[in-house]
Amino acid sequence: MTGIFITLFSLLSVVFAGMVIAIRQPMRSALCLVAHMISLAAIYACLGAHVVAVFQVLIYVGAVMVFMVYTIMLLDDRDSSYRHVFSGMTMPAIAIVLVVGAALWMLLGQQPANFATAGPTLDGIFTFRSFSTEFMKQYWFHFELATVLLLIGIVAAWTAVKEGL
Repeated sequence: MTGIFITLFSLLSVVFAGMVIAIRQPMRSALCLVAHMISLAAIYACLGAHVVAVFQVLIYVGAVMVFMVYTIMLLDDRDSSYRHVFSGMTMPAIAIVLVVGAALWMLLGQQPANFATAGPTLDGIFTFRSFSTEFMKQYWFHFELATVLLLIGIVAAWTAVKEGL
């Protein structure tokens, strides 16, 4: 059942990341970025990395997005370029999302999934050392993938803000 949720949230994450790039209005793009970050937090929660999931929501969705939305609200909303829902980059964004999604699907399909692991404990006692060791052993790829997706989201938000100026 966990594998189904991970697949669902992964697909949602890729779709929302593509929408961040494709949608022309900065506020809607920021909301898609929020949905993307929440999807990433759901993936972490499904993988059992609950601390990372909570920090994903608290730090990125809660704090960073508040500043981004505040900055977007300072933009000139009378600009005529925001009247079109999608930009000219919609089709390339869809193509990139499909290619990256297919590559990730093939890459993750080759690795055996181990979703039944318990939390990182050392003789039943939770320690930072055991957590970090287990996290980097099992979830390093997911962590690095999240950083790349966050970088893509930041570049997309910067591009949307830059286009508006």
